[in-house]
Amino acid sequence: MTRRVLVTAGGSGIGRAMGEAFAAEGAEVWAVDIDPVALDACPRAWRRDCLDVTEEAAVAELFGRLAAQWGGLDVLCANAGIAGPTALVEDVALDDWRRCVSVNLDGAFLFAKHAAPLMKAQRSGVILLTSSTAGLHGYPSRSPYCAAKWAVIGLMKTLAMELGPYGIRANAICPGSVEGERMDGVLAREAAAKGTTQEVLRAGYASGTSLRSWVRAEDVAAMAAYLGSDAARLVSGQTIAVDGHTENPDPKV
Repeated sequence: MTRRVLVTAGGSGIGRAMGEAFAAEGAEVWAVDIDPVALDACPRAWRRDCLDVTEEAAVAELFGRLAAQWGGLDVLCANAGIAGPTALVEDVALDDWRRCVSVNLDGAFLFAKHAAPLMKAQRSGVILLTSSTAGLHGYPSRSPYCAAKWAVIGLMKTLAMELGPYGIRANAICPGSVEGERMDGVLAREAAAKGTTQEVLRAGYASGTSLRSWVRAEDVAAMAAYLGSDAARLVSGQTIAVDGHTENPDPKV
């Protein structure tokens, strides 16, 4: 049977790579993103919806249409997230904290909440939440992001326990430093805060891993495709890093 895969933040970056990885294996893909331009650039064969993952009414309406058109859902990739502010905790504005936690955590919760009934009805399914190595180690000047990504892992563990009796698996993927626009922005803000250069920081991030490497979106997508497949049928409740093995989450410059 053709897998039905829903990906949030599917218009670019890791989400786009996830959609492409599943599509390459013959899956139907439904991409959700807040950026209409990114969505418009997605493959024509994909279903696409532009919405804010933190708005429950929009999420509920989407799942109503998904149930009508697909009749169920096999894989949810709750991948939407934002970097949030780069600042010491005493300098983080409450509004910035709330927005970062809302997108990274509330978005994952809302999509899991509305996916669960569909998957329980069919007694099968896979829920993949995108966390981060920042949710494993913490990272200075990234308190909202780290807090949200740690919470995503707790959410995943609970989903695995609640939904496992219905044949539904849940796992969290923790990317390391992924090449792309988001990390370019993080590097720019961190360089300004530390009085150094992006090039020095980039080298520091790589040197903090065993493999001395940054991560590509395709590396993360390959893990998602595996976890969403029958080859991983007994892998659930796991937190899996795709990061080249982070040894030092706070590389000194």
